[in-house]
Amino acid sequence: MVLLTRMQTLPMHVFSQQQQRPPLSLSHVESQHLLTATHLADASAGITAPHPNAACVLAHGSRVVGDAFLYAEGGRSAEIQAVERAREHATGSTAYLNLEPGDCHGDDSPILALKQAGVLRVIVGLHHPLQHFRGKAITALRKAGIIVDVLGEDTVGDRAQEALEACQYVNIPLLYTATHQLPFSVLKYAMTLDGKIATSTGHSSWVSSKLSRQRVLETRGRSNAVIVGGNTVRRDDPRLTARQENCHSPVRIVMSRGLDLPEEANLWDVSITPTIVMTQRGARNDLQKKLASKGVEIVEFDFLTPRDVMNYCYDCGFLSVLWECGGTLSAPAISAGVIHKVMAFVAPKIIGGVRAPSPVGELGFLEMTQALKLSNVSYEQVGPDLLISGYLYPIPGMQVDAPMWEEAPYVTGSNDEKSVIYFHKTWGFFGAFSTFSPHPVSMENDGKRISWHSVEHYYQAQKFNGVKDRMAEKFAKDIQAADCPEKAAWLGKNFARQHPDLLQPDWQQRRTGIMYEALAKKFSLYPDLRNLLLSTNSRLLVNSSPFDVYWGCGRNGMGLNQLGKLLMKLRAEFEAVEIVKLHKSSIPKYSG
Repeated sequence: MVLLTRMQTLPMHVFSQQQQRPPLSLSHVESQHLLTATHLADASAGITAPHPNAACVLAHGSRVVGDAFLYAEGGRSAEIQAVERAREHATGSTAYLNLEPGDCHGDDSPILALKQAGVLRVIVGLHHPLQHFRGKAITALRKAGIIVDVLGEDTVGDRAQEALEACQYVNIPLLYTATHQLPFSVLKYAMTLDGKIATSTGHSSWVSSKLSRQRVLETRGRSNAVIVGGNTVRRDDPRLTARQENCHSPVRIVMSRGLDLPEEANLWDVSITPTIVMTQRGARNDLQKKLASKGVEIVEFDFLTPRDVMNYCYDCGFLSVLWECGGTLSAPAISAGVIHKVMAFVAPKIIGGVRAPSPVGELGFLEMTQALKLSNVSYEQVGPDLLISGYLYPIPGMQVDAPMWEEAPYVTGSNDEKSVIYFHKTWGFFGAFSTFSPHPVSMENDGKRISWHSVEHYYQAQKFNGVKDRMAEKFAKDIQAADCPEKAAWLGKNFARQHPDLLQPDWQQRRTGIMYEALAKKFSLYPDLRNLLLSTNSRLLVNSSPFDVYWGCGRNGMGLNQLGKLLMKLRAEFEAVEIVKLHKSSIPKYSG
């Protein structure tokens, strides 16, 4: 980390408050650095999801001295990584950020990194769209005496507009989610020139070319979840994985009201990535039990609709969802207003057939004037096929009704609701409460002190630590080496599911204690986190994870919320220590 003393070598006027000045024109070099930041940020979307796509480029004029991107939601911020790479060259540089910083460190570490490195100026592409981050970092940077220019506000001209649009495109899922409180959804399909997705018998292998199918795999790898209907499972028996090395595979969701699904299918193999079957309450309980025994999660609704599914995905923290369904499901999804973008691969083929299915079923339109029109349409040749893409809803800008951050606790709702603090994803206001937050902890293991990237890394590895077996030892090492908490969690759960015999024999009894030890270490090591925990006072802390019934509250609020309970227990211990300190300080000293 760059030392604070480096700032002291710079003239004091450098750190004076930013003066009001007219908007500036963005130079060609500056616009190129911002575009580089967007390309870097975009690289993470296909690796680990979900998380905002953020990058930082440090430069002196045209010379780049450091750059980095946020790898995952629990990863170290791009600003910290870029400063470390630039080392002493960060002094006096300009930082180019495609997105205003916002993380779960609880200590404004990205701002501190730029400040301590002696960065003179920061050009920000977008205000952070989430309310508890929006404007916060920009205000802090300006208070630190760093000049901050925001595209569209402090800069003008065609280059600024081009860079602004690039910054918006790279974080479209985040913008839609913040604006609509629903994940950004893409409907993808491949059809022939005469608008058919299969023959009249249902045969569809293959409508599009190999290159087009490769593009679909890439799109899956950038998504948090992929949705299909029962017809697709029965007809195609898909895997719905990204099938690319080091690429994120999305959660697979099957929507089926009657649960008319086969007992054996590729989607029931959850060794690579999870599968969730969403159905209506009471549908085929026998099949539900069989699928659950394979590790498939079953979610029941009173009445299954696309809107219900997307609300569920939003609660899960998903930012981007890919719909790869047929016309029977795509039509109600479009009608429900949950599809935001369409990707249509048109193959130069004609299949004919009055009964051959089309990509979108009945929408109820009777006149051509009712047809839905796409905006921001693009055309691209992919091998022999034509890819037509466009948006059903405008891309949210940054001047939407999103209030700026205020220096007040981020607690909303009625008086009763204000007594409860919900947390789950690391980019939330209380994201530091998550076990995924990027706070390394040093823990004692077999007489050795070992550093772990996060609480989640430590917790997952303890499932196998101490088991006298080479494979168990390898599992623990693989988890420890995972480059983000998400990957550590996935490895730990996957290993445990495949090899339950390698778990610590008393794991179920010990796991809560192990988690508490790691949490206590984390909140003791970081004063800002301890203060954040103490600031919640006597309010109820609830881990709102809808798919975790042990550590979270589960979808129906019937979960055990063990993580919230442990945090409240830890808070009580910290409060007791504070009371003792206060009591001691109030006792008058004996003067003799």
